[in-house]
Amino acid sequence: MKKLNRISKIAYTPRPPYVCAIFTSIRTDVQEGYDKMDELTFKEIETIKGYLGYESFRDENGFGVNVSYWKDMIALKNWKENTLHKKAQELGKEKWYKNYKLRICSVERDYEK
Repeated sequence: MKKLNRISKIAYTPRPPYVCAIFTSIRTDVQEGYDKMDELTFKEIETIKGYLGYESFRDENGFGVNVSYWKDMIALKNWKENTLHKKAQELGKEKWYKNYKLRICSVERDYEK
């Protein structure tokens, strides 16, 4: 399993409130089709109205976290219902993830340096 470090910056987000989806996963050793679907879904997500950005990493052992930020629950629901996203979820369950967890959160406060 190669080390993936998708981005090395902190996502810009507006003043709260907004929502986030935290997807934590452990990959299988199956690589077939993963990189292409990953590329396609990250292009597609940017077309969803209300999408604000993401932060993501995966280590050399296959453990990864992706946090996506959304204007509101309506925007996040539109991503959930996206056809390409549904296909990626199906393939992820079938072959790419040993284990995963999704957490949906409301951001009430943020601050930065």
